[in-house]
Amino acid sequence: MKAIEMDKVYNPKDFEDRLYRFWEENGYFKPNENSDKEPFTVVIPPPNVTGVLHMGHGLNNTLQDILIRYNRMLGRPTLWVPGTDHAGIATQNVVERKLKKEGLGRHDLGREKFLDKVWEVKDDHHKIITSQLRKLGASCDWTRERFTMDDGLTEAVKDVFVKLYEKDLIYRGEYLVNWCPSCGTALADDEVDHEEKPGKLYNIKYKVVGEDNYLTIATTRPETLFGDSAVAVNPEDPRYSSFIGKELELPLTNRTFKIIGDSYVDIEFGTGALKITPAHDPNDWEIGERHGLEKINILNDNGTLNNIVPEKYRGLSCSDARALVIEDLTLAGLFISDEDKPHQVGHCYRCKTVVEPYMSEQWFVRMQPLADQAIQAWKDEEIKFFPKKWDNTYAHWMNGIRDWCISRQLWWGHRIPVYYCQDCREMIVSKDSPEKCTSCGSTNIEQDNDVLDTWFSSWLWPFSTLGWPEETEDLKKYYPTSTLVTGYDIIFFWVARMVMAGKEFTGKAPFRDIYMTPLIRDKQGRKMSKSLGNGIDPLDVIDEFGADALKFTLAYLSTQGLDIPFGDDTCKIGSKFANKIWNASRYILMNLEGRELVDISENEYTGADKWILHRLNETIIGVKKAFEMYRFDDMTHLCYDFFWNDFCDWYIESTKLELYSNDDKIKDKAVTMLVSVLEESLRLLHPFLSFITEEIYQKLPNTQGALIIADYPVVKDSRKDSLIEENFDSLKELVQSVRTLRSEFNLPPGKKIKVRVKCDDGFTGSGFFTNETALMASLTGSDDFKMFNVNLDTTEGGIAALGNGFEALVYIKDVIDVDEEIKKLKKGIEKNIKLKEQTEKKLSNENFVSRAKPEIIAKEKGKLDEFTSAIEKMTTHLKGLEG
Repeated sequence: MKAIEMDKVYNPKDFEDRLYRFWEENGYFKPNENSDKEPFTVVIPPPNVTGVLHMGHGLNNTLQDILIRYNRMLGRPTLWVPGTDHAGIATQNVVERKLKKEGLGRHDLGREKFLDKVWEVKDDHHKIITSQLRKLGASCDWTRERFTMDDGLTEAVKDVFVKLYEKDLIYRGEYLVNWCPSCGTALADDEVDHEEKPGKLYNIKYKVVGEDNYLTIATTRPETLFGDSAVAVNPEDPRYSSFIGKELELPLTNRTFKIIGDSYVDIEFGTGALKITPAHDPNDWEIGERHGLEKINILNDNGTLNNIVPEKYRGLSCSDARALVIEDLTLAGLFISDEDKPHQVGHCYRCKTVVEPYMSEQWFVRMQPLADQAIQAWKDEEIKFFPKKWDNTYAHWMNGIRDWCISRQLWWGHRIPVYYCQDCREMIVSKDSPEKCTSCGSTNIEQDNDVLDTWFSSWLWPFSTLGWPEETEDLKKYYPTSTLVTGYDIIFFWVARMVMAGKEFTGKAPFRDIYMTPLIRDKQGRKMSKSLGNGIDPLDVIDEFGADALKFTLAYLSTQGLDIPFGDDTCKIGSKFANKIWNASRYILMNLEGRELVDISENEYTGADKWILHRLNETIIGVKKAFEMYRFDDMTHLCYDFFWNDFCDWYIESTKLELYSNDDKIKDKAVTMLVSVLEESLRLLHPFLSFITEEIYQKLPNTQGALIIADYPVVKDSRKDSLIEENFDSLKELVQSVRTLRSEFNLPPGKKIKVRVKCDDGFTGSGFFTNETALMASLTGSDDFKMFNVNLDTTEGGIAALGNGFEALVYIKDVIDVDEEIKKLKKGIEKNIKLKEQTEKKLSNENFVSRAKPEIIAKEKGKLDEFTSAIEKMTTHLKGLEG
């Protein structure tokens, strides 16, 4: 057999794109419909169609791909559905910003032409996103790709809206909503990001009508006083009980209103008197409902003050109006004081504009009946969270859920399937556009201008992508899906709602397992963001290191419950490992020159052969257990340790004794074992390093087909051998002890040494050591290696290397300049004694110990241990050389 050529240097650019085309063109991403095993299904969390993939997407899709490739190799019909999300607010914002640069707004174009522009942007970005996923190596079934506004999903959305409306689970009403003045639309509660901001608490006087008396109220938003309908006090507050029922003059206006009593008012907060502005505060709204107060909206939809307020304040932003109101209150003698008061401020999750509580007529979903089903699914363990800590977060949110505002004042999105007769005002809720009014017969009908919240289509994603509401074959076979991999930041936006929708419309939870990915942070622990400029483009990483290096590194660092620190050089973990795989494979394939692959019986196995097969078996067991628990860090660490430490550092080194034999049969057997273990290792590693393993697998002799659809390694009971592991660990300990001595005395690799070994009585590895004397000699660089049953003679100048169950003497004196080494050792001992004394003096100094940080003291104690250990080791070596 001829040697198989591999490039000297691992360069993923040479084959990654080629291999992806090979997989896709041969249909390997499609599920095996002939398999009778249980299907494994994953639906991709659809990335927003306006964005590009960031490192969070890289992590999420890496972990999905690992699961998909693993289950595909288990022979299961494996389906990974790709797709993108139309991202209503985000996408519309992108297009509007482009138009603004041209001096245009969406109304200048009109709805139809504006939407044409949006579709163009969508198509351009879609190409970028899908090319990025391909670059990452995502093995999605692209023939089943979906979009949240494709025809099928549009029908599903309309069907769901109508069904919920008919069950009185969708309703329309005027309520206080979260309003983004910049986006010009309502937001759901969980689309508002709250963060603490500096602010002030203002104390203002409201005059009691007909009395020379005032009530002082405290507020953080004096500009909203124009929307006040009352001032509330706690009926239990003795300071104000006599005021209840009296009227107050509203400052800067000619209006009056009453003082009311409500137990909601916190007696200890501010002055204990609370201005009530029902149209601009959710708590005030509730109080207003209880007392039948007027709801006065003082804002335009762009966040400026409207025509309800006095003329001088109209058109001002809230911050400008606040400054002017305080100025005018001061002039009127009604402003008392202010104090610093940080408070939570809501911001739009998309554009980061401050969100205003705003009274508006919107469409809502009644959530509690849906949430009850989703809670029960969790209690019945239809769904399981990994890590388990997310159980409590899920349950807490479900139990305190509020109705979901689903209408958005946008043009891009699923238009609400509600129609209004322009003649009799009849409202028609229908999947299809009605030809005429069902009440008066008029054809003058217009559809609701608003669109649905983006998440209203996303919550149907697991089953709508498989053809629902039609009873398709895909829906029957691949639903419910198996696993959802997603970020914990959308557990409310998306995960919980999908469970609700799945239970409501299919009677089943949409997935069994939910794996919440960690967050990727920079090396300083900060979240990656555009504003900080600390984001890392996964494509840049792939360009430098390759997709395999990125994917392996991300999985390697994915410890459940811990965020991932990621810097420019983090991918060296995966890059070095990929290089190791390449170089080891190249070495093995080069050794095929002149060799034949042969059948090997178990009685031909060496101790090293038995050990590597046992270690491979144990690794497979561990990896399979890790997959069951979604421990991506464990599975990759196990693979790394096996291939790098067991296979490369020990087994490949062990086979050199056979490869350099004069016996062709021994050489053939050694090469056969190397190729066999390499082939199985490539199958083991494929889910984590898909490109490099496929490239090497295709070069191996006697492999057929593609690695992507090969069988994953199975556990073999015949390979289990705990005794061989114990014995080989002892052999490794002996070899490492000798190698350490060689290193300490700076012996070059080619310098041969004499070694004598005596095993302790009862040491179980003594027979193994005797059988493997030649191997130990090879691994220690010894040309005179012998086992003894009697105590070793230490008077011959050998230096002891003690182990668990054995003693070795290494005759260093035979190959070094003894006098020179003695001088070095004495000098080293003297130096370390001085350093130890200095450190002891520092640690005995009470002034130092009382002032130094704990980590500094710990560092000094660590140094002390190092110096002590060095002295002991050099003293032992010195005795050996002087003996």
